[in-house]
Amino acid sequence: MSNPLLQDYDLPPFSAIRAEHVKPAIEQILADNRAQIHALLATSPTEWTWEDLMEPLDETGERLSRAWSPVGHMNSVVNTPELRDAYNSCLPMLSEYFTELGQNQALFEAYTQLAESDRFAELDGTQQMIINKALRDFRLSGIALPPAQQKRYGELQMRLSELQSKFSNQVMDATQAWTRHITDRSVLAGLPESALDQARQAAEAKGLDGWLITLEFPSYYAVMTYADDRALRQELYTAYSTRASDQGPNAGEFDNGPLIDEILALRLELAELLGYASFAELSLATKMAESTDQVLGFLRDLASRSKPFAEADLQSLREFAAEHGCDALQTWDVGYYSEKLRQHRYAISQEALRPYFPINRVLDGMFAVAERLYGVQMREVAEFDRWHPDARLFEVVEEGQVIGRFFLDLYARSNKRGGAWMDGFRDRRRLPGGVVQTPVAYLVCNFTPAVGGKPALLTHDEVTTMFHEFGHGLHHLLTRVDYSAASGINGVAWDAVELPSQFMENWCWEPEGLALISGHYETGEALPQDLLEKMLAARNFQSGLGMLRQLEFSLFDFELHAQGRGGRSVQQVLDAVRDEVSVLRPPASNRFQNGFAHIFAGGYAAGYYSYKWAEVLSSDAFSRFEEEGVLNPETGRAFREHILGKGGSREPMELFVAFRGREPSIDALLRHSGLTGEAA
Repeated sequence: MSNPLLQDYDLPPFSAIRAEHVKPAIEQILADNRAQIHALLATSPTEWTWEDLMEPLDETGERLSRAWSPVGHMNSVVNTPELRDAYNSCLPMLSEYFTELGQNQALFEAYTQLAESDRFAELDGTQQMIINKALRDFRLSGIALPPAQQKRYGELQMRLSELQSKFSNQVMDATQAWTRHITDRSVLAGLPESALDQARQAAEAKGLDGWLITLEFPSYYAVMTYADDRALRQELYTAYSTRASDQGPNAGEFDNGPLIDEILALRLELAELLGYASFAELSLATKMAESTDQVLGFLRDLASRSKPFAEADLQSLREFAAEHGCDALQTWDVGYYSEKLRQHRYAISQEALRPYFPINRVLDGMFAVAERLYGVQMREVAEFDRWHPDARLFEVVEEGQVIGRFFLDLYARSNKRGGAWMDGFRDRRRLPGGVVQTPVAYLVCNFTPAVGGKPALLTHDEVTTMFHEFGHGLHHLLTRVDYSAASGINGVAWDAVELPSQFMENWCWEPEGLALISGHYETGEALPQDLLEKMLAARNFQSGLGMLRQLEFSLFDFELHAQGRGGRSVQQVLDAVRDEVSVLRPPASNRFQNGFAHIFAGGYAAGYYSYKWAEVLSSDAFSRFEEEGVLNPETGRAFREHILGKGGSREPMELFVAFRGREPSIDALLRHSGLTGEAA
């Protein structure tokens, strides 16, 4: 039986991919790649050229990526025990392979020779940047280390890849391990019909009557925001905030605590092996930020500016809760009374907005924004090979030509990783024959699915998430770079990669954008003017609390990786950060860190600050649209040319200055967040 992962395909044959295909395919491709690289280096030309060295290497990377990308994607969105085992069995092999590449002396010498040759000056700026970054990455892979230390580097990378995958799996398992079956509707008093329908559907899927509450985010959010039953909110909060830990209802069952300790120890050892004082220093070697002091100073400055606003937000909330019979506000009360206060103050709620944001209207409007700004159209493809019935596929069309495609997988379900993300399946690159390979992306969210015969109706928060991920997608898909190492998001400094995604969120708040993305699911009626005005008035409701929450996460991550623990536990580091920036402390049982997959299983280790760092860039970039017209096609073309189109071909600051005409200012972020003037 032929292995679909070894076939030459345009889009992955998802329905044909089985767990038993994974390991044999990856073993075969790694063996082939090793043989090809060995043969390539054995040619030893007197002078290497881009065509002789870089293009063949690009082909080996492309073949591996095309097989591994759909496996990783399916592991995240249709996880099974068999697929998980197959995926995990490949991690050590892949880690070993990439360590080998990074420590291949002959390959390093070939790159060095090309960089030092007369031919280097003939290459374009993007090619030169790719080679220079590759030489940097050789150094960060331990090319200069003695053999014993190189071996240890490889062991560390292999073990870290295993631990990080296990961390992610245990968060998923812990999320699915807890449910609350309810047969008495009065327990769910306060929940909107959409949430009740979703809970009823979840119960039916398990063969149960009544309603089933889970820790999947749409279910969790609905209870924490609307349930009148305080005991239910506390129960759910406790289960959610203790996932994968030594606390809570499933204490010790999927405990990520020991994994966190080992991950941190190995990261520090890795950094020290390469001559860095901390993992944060190692992390910054590939980022925009120049030093750990600069990052910590940036975060603390933002915290000191935001804290008075957060304290005022909390005081208002406490007073409001007390007026409604809650004298001792706890963390499981915050979402509930915040929503009540928002409705009291602005007469608006996320639920009131849902009917105006049916998924297809949101998508059509979002695509219309992209068309006006960037001159591209999105066209849905009906027939393609899906991994799940929810999956959709769209083409990106420019002047009649398909320049890219993207998959959508929008709804929460069992065996799907939580959160929202964009990932690339294929990069844009110019093939040796001159043909341009078009990029393909995955966009994944966890929205509330369609229930009760209605289409999926989004909250405005979910709409904003959709725009955020679409912004990442446009960065990948609208690139004009012809080399995969710098096209799309490749080669972009991690603290600049959130610029296009956060930038797109702005159109969810602009009347011109809202007119395109909203319309009542039954009548098509536009968002009424009074609702629009209330929504805009409520935009910065509790923005001080929201800002401090993100800064708490960022400081915790960076302190952990920059300053080390100094004999403290991870919990003590988090507690110290909360002492500094929090205004409302969670209960002692809270183990937020045990589910913090961004930094312990994703790419944000010593990099979570990137969200706020890039938000400075995105807010300031959008301020040019505020000056010139939020749907101004000329300004849109400039953004595409200087930011989206350039990918990782130039330094981010250089690209930002080319678009904005100056270096970024924090003023727009503070203004957009309502954190200017005096705290009310």
